[in-house]
This record gives sequence, C-alpha cells and structure tokens, in this order.
Amino acid sequence: MLLNQASVILSPYLELPPEKVHPKLEIPPEQKLGDISLPCFAFAKALRQPPATIAQRLADVINADRSDLRAEVAGGYLNLFFHGEHWRSEFVQRALDERYGRSDAGKGKRIVIDMSSPNIAKPFGIGHLRSTMIGNALVRMYRAMGYDVYNVNHIGDWGTQFGKLIVAYLKWGDRQALEQAPIRESLRLYVEFHRQAEQRPELEDEASEAFAKLERGDAAMRELWQYFVDESLKEFQRVYERLGVQFDSYAGESFYNDKIDPVVRKLEELELLEEDAGARIVRLEEEGLPPCLILKKDGSTIYAVRDLATALYRNEKLKADEILYVVGAEQSLHFQQVFSALRKMGHEWAANCRHVPFGLITINGKKMSTRKGKVVMLEEVLDEAAERALRIIDGKNPDLANKETVAEAVGVGAIVFGDLKHHRQLSVDFNLEEAVSFEGETGPYLQYTHARIRSLLRKGKYEELRSRCSVDGEHLSSESAWACIKTLSGYEAAIREAVRQNEPFVVAKYLLALAKDFNRFYNSGKIVYDGADEAGTFSKLSLAAAAANVLRDGLNLLGIQAPSEM
Repeated sequence: MLLNQASVILSPYLELPPEKVHPKLEIPPEQKLGDISLPCFAFAKALRQPPATIAQRLADVINADRSDLRAEVAGGYLNLFFHGEHWRSEFVQRALDERYGRSDAGKGKRIVIDMSSPNIAKPFGIGHLRSTMIGNALVRMYRAMGYDVYNVNHIGDWGTQFGKLIVAYLKWGDRQALEQAPIRESLRLYVEFHRQAEQRPELEDEASEAFAKLERGDAAMRELWQYFVDESLKEFQRVYERLGVQFDSYAGESFYNDKIDPVVRKLEELELLEEDAGARIVRLEEEGLPPCLILKKDGSTIYAVRDLATALYRNEKLKADEILYVVGAEQSLHFQQVFSALRKMGHEWAANCRHVPFGLITINGKKMSTRKGKVVMLEEVLDEAAERALRIIDGKNPDLANKETVAEAVGVGAIVFGDLKHHRQLSVDFNLEEAVSFEGETGPYLQYTHARIRSLLRKGKYEELRSRCSVDGEHLSSESAWACIKTLSGYEAAIREAVRQNEPFVVAKYLLALAKDFNRFYNSGKIVYDGADEAGTFSKLSLAAAAANVLRDGLNLLGIQAPSEM
C-alpha cells in the first residue's frame, strides 16, 4: 500500500508509469531514513548527473509541491517521509477493506500445483508435512492473487514398492492383522522386506517380478493393491481434515498407466529413445544431465515416464499455464531430467514447469526412514501438540468455551507454522515444545495476538462505534501507531513476493513483524477511553481491527485458524 502510493506520487516526477517506479523503491532499514527510499543510481547514466544531484533535484520539487510529504537526501538516495493525518486514516481504512490482500494479477491464468503425494501403504509421517503445508499455502496465496488454481495430490500408488509389499505380504503377512491395522501392518511388512533383503538380495528380483505382474493386470496382485490403496486413502483423509487441506484431484501415478504407451511411442517417433544395457533411455548430455531412464530392462515403467505423461496431461487436458511440483530437494535432478526431456520433445511450455524444492524435516536431528521403520506419525504429533495447547489454555483461561476445539486449532497451527516460518529450502529440525509456546516466533503467539485484539474490540464496543465514528489520523500520531500502520501497508507486497518466490516464509515473517508492531502499539498507551473520547477510541480500535483482520487472513493463507478467543 505505502509502496503503491509512493509509486503514484513519484511517477510524474520521474516521467515513468507507477508500475515502472514500484520495483525501484525500497523500505529503509531505519525510521530516521524515511518511510520509502528511492535509490537514484540507476538514473545517473541516462541523465548524466551524479545520483546525489538527481536526488536533491527531486527533493526540491517534491517539497515545493506537496505538504503531505517531506523529501530528504542521503547520498544518492531520495528518502520520503509521509506525514499528515490523512495518510494515517487512509491507510487504516484501506487495510479494513475486505478485499485487502487480494488482487487480480493472476486473472485468466491456470496453475496446477502438485503437492503432498504420500505413498500408499505407508504411514502419513511428519515427513509429509512439508509438501502438504507448503503446497497448501501456495494454493491459497495464488488464489488470493487471482489465479485459477487446481491442486493435485499425486498419490504414490504405483511403483516397485508395491512389488516389495506384495512379496512381503505373501511370505510373512497375516490377513487378520492387516484388516485390524492396515497401515501399521503394511509398514511392518515393508520394514521386514528390507531387513530380509539385506541377507537375501534375490527378494528384490521377486519384488520386481511381482510389480511387473501387477502392471500386466494380474487379478490377484490387482486385488491386493486396491486394498492397500483404499485403506491408505481413508487414513490420509483423516489427517487432511485435521490440517484443513483439500484437493481438486487425487489422480495418482496409476491414473496415468494408460497414458504412458503414447509417450513411449512419441519418444520413439522422435528418435529420442535409445537402448542402454537392456533399458531404454533419453540422452540429455547436451544439457549436462545424465540420461533419463524411461523403461527398465524388464519393460516396467519408472517415475520419469509417468511424470512425462503427467505433465502432458496437465498441459493438454487441464489447460495449465504453469505447473508447480512441491517435492523434496532430493528430487531436483529427476525434475531437471523430466523438464529437459519435455523440451527435447518440442514442448516449449516445459519452461513453465517448476520444481519447488524443500529441505528435510528431522526430529532431534534424526531423519525419518520408512524402510527402517523410523516414522513419527504426523497424527500423533498433532495429538500431542493439541494436548500441550490445552494445558496452556487451561492455565490461562480455564473457563474458555469450546477450549478443546481451540486447543486443536492452536496445536495444529503450531505444527504448521513451525514449518512455514523457515525458508522452505532449509532443513527443519522439529522441536514440539518450542512450536507450541505462546511466546516467540510461533503460531500460537500470532493466534494469541489475534485473539487479544478481538477481546479488545469487544471490550471497546468497536462494532457499536462504527455506526457513528470515523477514523481520524490525529489520534494515530504516535510513533508506535505509525510503525504498525506502515507494516500493515506491506501486506499486499508480502503476498506478491511470497508468490514470486513460491515461499510461504515471506508471509510468515511478515505476520510476525505485524504482531510485534501491534503489541508495541498496544503497550504504548491507552486505547479504550471510558466514554470521554469516542473518536480517539474508535481510531485506535480501527487500527487494532485492521491488524486483527490481516493476522487472521495471513494465517488463513498459511492454512492456520485464528480463534477469536483463547
């Protein structure tokens, strides 16, 4: 908001349209350097003047023309100070608009986001949290920017792991145990297979043959596979409901089985497919990449060819303008190969396919491993977080209505924010005690700040005052009020930047800054006056309401609820 306003103000002086001015502006690191800064170095060559001279010339004309701004020069920088009561009231009123934080920048563009994608017959561990919640935040942020978003849970329901699971079940399985606890028993069998395979490597060949039979449509193999799929989806859906995550499609790897042969035929027609040691590959040496394996020696498919078929379907059938793959950083080479193969097939739109990588999640520094059975169930982590939150709420507000529901929102929010507050490409070492704290850079801290503001609004009868009062910037003249207003004005820019980088961390960081600035304003002086000064009370409550609305909306973009009472 502040950047947009500065762009409009500076536009005629620079003889540039506002959209060209906006990228050149900066937020100064210190308040004494102004509210907005324009580095003038980029104009020096064209104008044949030193940056400081350009800055001084601009400052002189702006100060002569406007009484609501003060322009100062510091070296080659033009620093703008917004002053005047109308800026404060105008910015607060804009932030109160229900459309604040929304734009039509993505109107007419469809984006497909591939996210979560757990493997069938394996537990939904905490390791799945990152793709699920980073992807969920991106879905919500792109929609806020006006994009037509179609999100896909590309379930891992095909591949050699099913050959391993089937072999394990046939050798060591128990149908009754499988029916009583399908996922845990599947995990036990999967771990047992890998334990046994260390001493009996021939089991790997048996697993490959079992999967090959499954691909050929063997009825017995197919029936067992379908059972694993159905039971896994039931468990996954329960977790998704707690996380507040929904999908437009659950089309997993098996959905593309009948779409693979046309891809292989097309690669053959284009003379891109070569045989190598019995397997079939696409060479990518010209892009500095190792060959992309398409078919294994036994003729069974591999991830790459299924991802080629998937990308083609999303482009041709789903009409995607962009495709994002929210998948771990360890798959970076794989996606480079897939996108490169698409380009070799002549698909220029492959330039709009992007891998959104993220780092590992660990518990106390230890990586999870399904093969070794080292899995921390996400649902168990959510349960413990909700229990911890309930204990804290009991201590702070024992009479709170629906406190179990609130504790669930706080516990789940703590886990989600504990992930999203980090740059996605960094690895996250999870600490539950820190995540659930109501202090520090945590989800509960943001939720508690929001709830405290809602309590303040009720106490000050904000809704009642709205019918007879208006925002007056005279009552928002304190340094702490202006700092909070300026931070509020940056919400739209934070969303745009988060989308540009595909980085929810940007919004998480922004919300922490807003909560910090609001709490400084809250603690700097009285907000609710006892009937004597309705105009002052309403103006300050309006700033509080704007902060609460943005906190709630920003948390929602991250997939986190914002209770009105805690």
